[in-house]
Amino acid sequence: MSRSREELTKALSRWRSGGERIVLVPTMGALHEGHLTLVHAARRHGDRVVASIFVNPTQFAPNEDFDAYPRDEEADLGALRRAGCDLAYLPAPAEMYPSGDETRVVPGALAEPLEGASRPGFFTGVCTVVAKLFGQVRPDTAVFGEKDYQQLLVVQRMAADLALGVKVVGVPTVREPDGLALSSRNRYLSPPERRIAARLPETLGKVAGRVRGSVATDTALAQGLQDLRTAGFEPDYLELRRRDDLSPLPPRALRRDELQAARLFVAAKLGRTRLIDNVPLAE
Repeated sequence: MSRSREELTKALSRWRSGGERIVLVPTMGALHEGHLTLVHAARRHGDRVVASIFVNPTQFAPNEDFDAYPRDEEADLGALRRAGCDLAYLPAPAEMYPSGDETRVVPGALAEPLEGASRPGFFTGVCTVVAKLFGQVRPDTAVFGEKDYQQLLVVQRMAADLALGVKVVGVPTVREPDGLALSSRNRYLSPPERRIAARLPETLGKVAGRVRGSVATDTALAQGLQDLRTAGFEPDYLELRRRDDLSPLPPRALRRDELQAARLFVAAKLGRTRLIDNVPLAE
């Protein structure tokens, strides 16, 4: 485990001197099987796996859950050891944002819809901390989960635009047996809410099925929003977007090529917990 850049650099230097490829798995802790799947995937892309744990304050708005975000360092470190992670990097806030720090990485159009529209400044915080981690770890590859699909696209674009020399790889979403996407924030759900939460991926599946069945997208999405409200959710958005650039799709029945290029995104609150998910339209 490393808590400082000095300790981190010593370990990384030993590995690089031996020609080993380094893979980074950035996390905010409160690890679950989805994170550990990223660690296992990282092993396939390199020789050494570094997992960072840092709850990044710059991606939380003042009214969001930074202080309440789940933290369990001891359990996280044990899980990383069992998953075969070579080094856990747990920087202090002052390591990531030292006194006088003022530079921020502002992403472009990919960050504007969906989460970007609902959480202004969120992706600036994400891009800034990820750029810092890339600079500190200097990985050959970094692994991100597709549950945060927009984040994956934004980080891939940033790495390419800024010539950071990091290959950014996506890993499919890991789900519970009832379909709910694994998330650290699932810990907030009460037992009754957890039972209702399964209706979120169920609704995504129904909307996707309607669109594949030639129902107009505006009709399918409107029905999906109503289904979510009936189940007890407060929807933030339910949208169909092109998977490569997140541009909107037309409000009509989609052609086959449009279906192949489409992805369905949702964000909704259940009690005090905000859940996000997404699925491809192609079967």
